[in-house]
Amino acid sequence: MDKVKQIAKMIDHSLLHPTMTDKDLREGCELAKKYDVASVCIKPYAVREAVKWLEGSDVMLGTVVGFPHGNSAIEVKVAETLEAIRDGAVEIDMVVNIGKVLGEDWDYVRNEIAAVTETCHQYKAVVKVIFENDYLPDDKYKIRLCEICNEVKTDFIKTSTGYGFMKGKDGKYSYQGATPKDLKLMRMYSSQQVQVKAAGGVRTLEDLLKVKRLGVTRVGATATAAIVEAAKIKYSKKQATAKKKTPQKRKTTKSKDLGY
Repeated sequence: MDKVKQIAKMIDHSLLHPTMTDKDLREGCELAKKYDVASVCIKPYAVREAVKWLEGSDVMLGTVVGFPHGNSAIEVKVAETLEAIRDGAVEIDMVVNIGKVLGEDWDYVRNEIAAVTETCHQYKAVVKVIFENDYLPDDKYKIRLCEICNEVKTDFIKTSTGYGFMKGKDGKYSYQGATPKDLKLMRMYSSQQVQVKAAGGVRTLEDLLKVKRLGVTRVGATATAAIVEAAKIKYSKKQATAKKKTPQKRKTTKSKDLGY
């Protein structure tokens, strides 16, 4: 696989913003097909239509469950998962119950993650568990989530929804998304069978390459076109430079040609 395709196949093209219309979603799927990304992550109601929009490509179809705050009951998250899979989704990004995590109700959190994971795996779908790290003030919560995801054998753990804005005492909202510190921690405490997805703040090729070096295998992105176009420029230049540096074989004349 060439370098540009490797980059593209790390991207889950995000189509989740509340203001996106059906036209935006359809165009987003066309863009995902054009750049041959790993998947699109689309609003749940649009999964059925997206199956048609992605026809003829190997771009996978994903959606979200309990998004963006993770507050749905376990039974509702399972029902959402089943509905999405029936509609054609093969990847599910589920938000954990953040309040239960902060309250350290680990039995509940484990049961919730296990229920959605078992449902996904029953139908051969991939599950990605979203921690929403901006809401977790201490590493102990992230570490325990990693351990639970190892235990129940989720496919991915994921940093953020992209919508986890924190309101400060000054009334202003802040957001960090995927930070190097969190990605290193998540990779350190997750088993090799559990992949890490970075979401929130991966907007350039340089951003993607940085998180890739930290062990990330997927990123959630809206700046897909900019990232892949930058990769085309970067790697086409490298290939051209490499060709120039390759020494040309000198032609030699055989002795018989000289009449000896």
